[in-house]
Amino acid sequence: MDKFMEDLLGRINELANKKKTEGLTLQEQEEQDNLRKEYLVIFRNNFKNQLKNTKIQTPDGKLHPLKYSGAK
Repeated sequence: MDKFMEDLLGRINELANKKKTEGLTLQEQEEQDNLRKEYLVIFRNNFKNQLKNTKIQTPDGKLHPLKYSGAK
């Protein structure tokens, strides 16, 4: 995991812990929502890229790329 993702997750977790213990201000709630959305966009893009590079090997030894329909 790269430094940016570590920092992003660290801040998300920091806000989650603060929410449990003392609560968040409106500004912190908005920050938390934005950070979560940003994380999900990055995660989904990374996962799609990983699937694009994944191949299935059939018993005859041929490699076939996964078919991605793009459905949500």
